[in-house]
Amino acid sequence: MTNNDNRFTFSPSVFTWPLLGVLVLWLIYWVEVKFHIYLNHYGVYPRTLKGLRGVLFSPFLHGSLEHLYNNSVALVVLIAALRFFYRRHALQIIGYGILLSGFITWLIGRESYHIGASGLIYVLVSFMFFKGIQTGYYRLVALSLTIIMLYGGMIWYVFPDVDEGISWEGHLGGLVTGFLFSRFYDSPDYQKPIVYDWQRPDFNPQEDAFMKRFDENGNFVNPPKPEPEPEQDTDSGNAIHHSATISGITILYQYKPVQEQTLDDNPEKDGGA
Repeated sequence: MTNNDNRFTFSPSVFTWPLLGVLVLWLIYWVEVKFHIYLNHYGVYPRTLKGLRGVLFSPFLHGSLEHLYNNSVALVVLIAALRFFYRRHALQIIGYGILLSGFITWLIGRESYHIGASGLIYVLVSFMFFKGIQTGYYRLVALSLTIIMLYGGMIWYVFPDVDEGISWEGHLGGLVTGFLFSRFYDSPDYQKPIVYDWQRPDFNPQEDAFMKRFDENGNFVNPPKPEPEPEQDTDSGNAIHHSATISGITILYQYKPVQEQTLDDNPEKDGGA
């Protein structure tokens, strides 16, 4: 797991991406208010050729300050998480997510202008939730659960008639797009490392020495005990010889009896006291 953890590399882009993106949204809104230029007609207008331009421009347009503020907070959190945990695919998910979710909105939306970055928010929430569950990697699963805890209530706004003032079509398009991306973009960096032979895709249990110990009924059969080597005893010169074989090495033991030392009856000789 150490190699997987090293994939999560912090860089300034984790902060600069979401901050610059939100700054662009606020700058556009400020220009609209300051110069009384309203760009809502650049939003997605379903099933019209002119309305296709909204696929690209609609995420940068907002109808009110509250609308802009709510989307800005969510974008800062989600883009930062995407950049940190899914660095390699982050830019593609944001760019293609805007286009595909906007196109789905253009296909299924009501005849009205659809604006706002909500579609992109649903793309990010959907992608990080489903992708984390699919990888099974504990850090990404924890991210998925955090996403659900923070934004799980958003699921209700993909259904019609929940709120007439929101584009549920854009939300649904973002949800579908995020799920599709979670299946399309792989993440081999977070696959669990192979530790055991049975985890390998080419593992054949019939050739494994351990699996061969099981009979046809699944019962484990102990291998037969090795027969002990016969002892070779010889009585030559009051010596006993034993031999044993261990792992193909023959060891010969020779035991000799200890001879008693003979002492003089009078240990003290000339020069004694």
